[in-house]
Amino acid sequence: MIFDGEFFRGFDMVSVCLWAFTIFFFGLIFYLRREDRREGYPLEADTTGKEEPSGVFWFAPQKTFTLPHDRGTVTVPHGKRDRRKHAMARAAVWPGAPYVPTGDPMRDGVGPASFAEREDIADLTNDGRDRIVPARLGDGFEIAKGDPDPRGMSVYGGDEKPAGKVTDIWVDRAEALIRYLEVETGEAPMKKRVLVPMTFVKVNRGANRVEVEAVLAEHFAHAPTTKSPDSVTRLEEDRIAGYYGGGKLYATPERAEPVT
Repeated sequence: MIFDGEFFRGFDMVSVCLWAFTIFFFGLIFYLRREDRREGYPLEADTTGKEEPSGVFWFAPQKTFTLPHDRGTVTVPHGKRDRRKHAMARAAVWPGAPYVPTGDPMRDGVGPASFAEREDIADLTNDGRDRIVPARLGDGFEIAKGDPDPRGMSVYGGDEKPAGKVTDIWVDRAEALIRYLEVETGEAPMKKRVLVPMTFVKVNRGANRVEVEAVLAEHFAHAPTTKSPDSVTRLEEDRIAGYYGGGKLYATPERAEPVT
């Protein structure tokens, strides 16, 4: 090779850069498409439920992750499937056909009431404490000055009927906000306390009450509860959110019909 002021005679840096970028880009796509198959794969046929082959080339190799707070490890992909039996039936045999509930959809976890099988353990803060807890534990949280305190207020469902009273607020220690209202519902000896996600709540300052439009008053008695009176697990959070979310469609027969 003869150096004559150029980099090298016949050496095209533009072509080299273009090919280097192309190879890198395709390598990146290959890596990402393998990594995004760590959970939820292999896929299932929509009509039969039969597992579809993933292939060796595009399937990510197993990788073990160490969980925080000494909670062990998890290895993915693991090939485990959601084997729950749901109370629903296909409306038709063609792919993409909707499912029709065959039981109580809000409690059966169908449609908008569905929930993921998350770990049945509580979320933790960086220092290892339960992340979402009732304010009665005395962490120093208080309602901002000028904002209404929902504790002690009556709770009304979407049918304008009373469902119970707010006994406490559940706060997120990590983000310093209200996640749930704790509501005592029912009559003795069937009284129980349930959690209502704050995102489903409207605090009516003028009427001094809490309104939950997503469900009717009768539905509070059937809402999912927590194993512990002072903590909520990830699985319980998904079930609670799914229950009230399902009420948006299934609380009344009219909600499940087309809007005219």
